[in-house]
Amino acid sequence: MSESVNLPALGESVTEGTVTRWLKKVGDRVEVDEPLLEVSTDKVDTEIPSPVAGVIEAILVAEDETVEVGTALVTIGDGSGGGDAAPEAPAPEAAPAPEAAPAPEAAPAPEAAPAPEAAPAAPEPEAPAAPAETTPAPAPEAAPAPEPTPAPEAAPAPAAEPAPAAAPAPQAAPEPEQAAPAAAPVAAPSAEAFAGYVTPLVRKLANEQGVDLSTVSGTGVGGRIRKQDVLAATAPAAPAAPAAAPAAVALETSELRGTTVPMSRLRKVIAERAVISMQSSAQLTSVVEVDVTAVAQYRNKVKDAFQEKTGVKLSFLPFFALAAAEALRAYPIINATIDGDSIVYPPHENISIAVDTERGLLTPVVRDAGDLDLAGLATQIADLAERTRDNKLKPDELAGGTFTLTNTGSRGALFDTPIVFLPQSAILGTGIVTKKPVVISDAGGDAIAIRSMVYLALSYDHRIVDGADAARFLTAVKNRLENGDFAPNLGI
Repeated sequence: MSESVNLPALGESVTEGTVTRWLKKVGDRVEVDEPLLEVSTDKVDTEIPSPVAGVIEAILVAEDETVEVGTALVTIGDGSGGGDAAPEAPAPEAAPAPEAAPAPEAAPAPEAAPAPEAAPAAPEPEAPAAPAETTPAPAPEAAPAPEPTPAPEAAPAPAAEPAPAAAPAPQAAPEPEQAAPAAAPVAAPSAEAFAGYVTPLVRKLANEQGVDLSTVSGTGVGGRIRKQDVLAATAPAAPAAPAAAPAAVALETSELRGTTVPMSRLRKVIAERAVISMQSSAQLTSVVEVDVTAVAQYRNKVKDAFQEKTGVKLSFLPFFALAAAEALRAYPIINATIDGDSIVYPPHENISIAVDTERGLLTPVVRDAGDLDLAGLATQIADLAERTRDNKLKPDELAGGTFTLTNTGSRGALFDTPIVFLPQSAILGTGIVTKKPVVISDAGGDAIAIRSMVYLALSYDHRIVDGADAARFLTAVKNRLENGDFAPNLGI
């Protein structure tokens, strides 16, 4: 029997998907929940696991082909390998009764495939004690194999000697031969699985770290190599990183130089949405500079205890998200959307977090961010970012955002002018936190001090958000961060 695997529903608003890469080919055996192929949709790239175990009989959709949800992608059969093995076992049991006739008939029946299995058939003498008459019949079949030696040994000895001689013969000779064919199918798929199971993200990381993937043992499902495996393989080289830091200035030439490649489905969607957003809305950007020295000092004070209790590192991003969520409650026009001639003010603050991946920019959503503390925000941001980069994000986790936060400072940018993606009305970009001399005022007058500073850039849709609204929102975020009183919101 065979069963078809159809393209599943990958989200409420997802109606079709594009097959980007097949991880298996016709004839390969797959287990339940083992990835079959990679599919790209308007919202996310994901892997489709096999719902059944068996052998792939036919691939129905080619790579780069777009099909609707419910379309049959591949047919999987129950596999003939297991069915052939079952008849082979009863065959020796039937041999003692009609030895002369069935024995030769059993050999020609599967002559091409089970030819090497004729050697394991030698254990037949083990059950019926190998009468002298049956020995000549299997002897010609076993002639290609090293079986002629047991035959002479059985001849000179009467009946007691063949018994001990027959015992070591099937145990020493046939069993290793059985183990060899059994190990061969296992070893071959593992090599193929290695080639098909390495995601582009892992392959890129391995190239950057100088790790030979053939030497890495995968800890994922079915021996799949994960990002953690590559990082673990580079652990011994970690101490040499400081010494190798100056060499990082020499940039490697990309393999893409001088090539032409088609745009991925996700890149096409991002491009279309960016153009539509720019053409359909009136966008501009306001920027403020914020002194986050108090945040930096508080973060350094609690980061070790925070990581110990939550399991995630405390970066500046959760502080920015918390300050933004509080300001959105006070100035909901920044969190609003346009519906025809109406302005819709959502009853929640669902903050989309921009995550840079090899496939493109994705924005998973932290829901009800206004109700979370620093621990809740940090945990959700870390979880969403990791699953986004590992391509394990659910499509619905990319929908429903009302405001976006993008941390361009993580790549070293001072600030940028991010694009607002409809239907949202604003996006906040956070630059890199740097120390620099600034003028501060205290009771004794003005002074120059080294402070931790950051630029915050708010892009917004001028159709409903005015410059004064943007300034009030940015000022609220600035004051909250410069105040630095986050102890009540730590959450540990």
